[in-house]
Amino acid sequence: MPFCVIKSKTIKIALAMILVAVLLTLSIEGSSAASVFFGNSSRKVPIYRVQTEEKQVAISFDAAWGADKTEEILEVLSSYNATATFFLVGFWVDKYPEMVTKIDEAGMEIGTHSNTHPDMVKLDSETIKKELETSTTKIENLTGKEVSLFRAPYGSYNNTLLSTCESLGLTTIQWDVDSLDWKGLSSVEVTTRVLDRVQNGSIILCHNNADNVVESTKMILERLTMKGYKVTCVGDLIYHDNFVVDNNGVQSLK
Repeated sequence: MPFCVIKSKTIKIALAMILVAVLLTLSIEGSSAASVFFGNSSRKVPIYRVQTEEKQVAISFDAAWGADKTEEILEVLSSYNATATFFLVGFWVDKYPEMVTKIDEAGMEIGTHSNTHPDMVKLDSETIKKELETSTTKIENLTGKEVSLFRAPYGSYNNTLLSTCESLGLTTIQWDVDSLDWKGLSSVEVTTRVLDRVQNGSIILCHNNADNVVESTKMILERLTMKGYKVTCVGDLIYHDNFVVDNNGVQSLK
């Protein structure tokens, strides 16, 4: 009887090992399950932060709804000699073309935030391409400058989206410091969140029409300046050649 028990356990262990081996050969989003399990996934990742020894960070503003605070944001940025990246949705561009021009003329960088603000992981590559080409064309027609940066709505992405962006010459940008200003936090709460999380090479996410965005932008820039940080647009922070992006979205030179 003891022999039979031991044999039964051995068979169960062997079957379990076979099952694991089979599962690890299956495909997950174009990568084998084994490569995912062992940390060698081919999953693409956008840029969340830049590895740098310089005390430099980028501040960015997503614009999808409302524009009444945007001019004040530009004035605050100018007063601190800071630049920023504004990621604009296509229908926002349609509604506020004069504001797009003012952002550009203020020396700020403009990227696309899609055309209609969908969850783009639910779209096929052709629909994604249409979203991106439509929105970038709208911006470029107003500014005369090529759009090279993209931020995904809701921060949602997959390999299809990132590959399509690459084919269009767009670099996908996330963030490592979320201000959560869209939640209606006070300017002090927003500033505290940012300062508690910021580091060299950080990309800060803000929204152009958040309740307290003007005051929080002023406080953030004031504190970062006091700490010796240079605040720039994303394009002046990231590397454009000879770089790698690790599994955590940290971009560094090869």
